[in-house]
Amino acid sequence: MNTTSHQLLKGSLSAIILKLLAHTEWMYGYEICQKVKQLTDGQLKITEGALYPALYKLEADGMLITKTQIVEGRARKYYAIAQDQQGNAVDRLAQIEQFLHQLQRILTPSDLSKLPTT
Repeated sequence: MNTTSHQLLKGSLSAIILKLLAHTEWMYGYEICQKVKQLTDGQLKITEGALYPALYKLEADGMLITKTQIVEGRARKYYAIAQDQQGNAVDRLAQIEQFLHQLQRILTPSDLSKLPTT
């Protein structure tokens, strides 16, 4: 992945996390990384080094709650959207989807005459 793609992905992590958790109530970090890889046919790969700071920030902001379970003798931390933040998560995702729609209109306009000339 090139630097630009990496920066775009890093800036999109909270949206990716919220979207996945909106559809799968509890997930742990490695599971999130694998799900993104699966959904993008391996084109996007989130490293745990990039993922965990985003998870911690969402948790600190009150968007996520956690629970810890022992799996095969090891503690595993699971994340979910906080019950009182479900509406906020939906709003944030809607804003991101709207932004992406507007960005798509700029990147691939149906009317090429709308593009500025140089």
